[in-house]
Amino acid sequence: MRRLVVDANILLRGVFGVRVLGLIESYEHSCLFYSPDACFEDARKYIAELATKRGIDPSAGLRTLDQLSRLVEVVDLDVYASREDMARQRISSRDVDDWPIVAAALLLTCPIWTEDQDFFGSGIAVWTTQNIEVYLKGG
Repeated sequence: MRRLVVDANILLRGVFGVRVLGLIESYEHSCLFYSPDACFEDARKYIAELATKRGIDPSAGLRTLDQLSRLVEVVDLDVYASREDMARQRISSRDVDDWPIVAAALLLTCPIWTEDQDFFGSGIAVWTTQNIEVYLKGG
């Protein structure tokens, strides 16, 4: 099974778009998807704001995020905290607040799915939505 750490911006795309949720559902039997609890917290925070801007009911977005939490395993802080120092070192020149994603990827030894350029240069493989299917298909 392939493994992949999903960033908060991908969770939000899963809530407000079609492609991300479809990809996760299509590949859930061949890839294990993970996301730090911090990413789900961030997504939950931004759903109301983004839904309001789009004229959408935020509760629908929260239900979709709950659906995603059944497809994307939530990794708790106590699980990835042991990699915090190393993760902070790797991301310190960009956005140190992204350390939970890096820590989870280091712990699980797998790439990150994100649209955030801050992960490039961290020493961890990074995939964007544009080309994630190459990874998911095993390429």
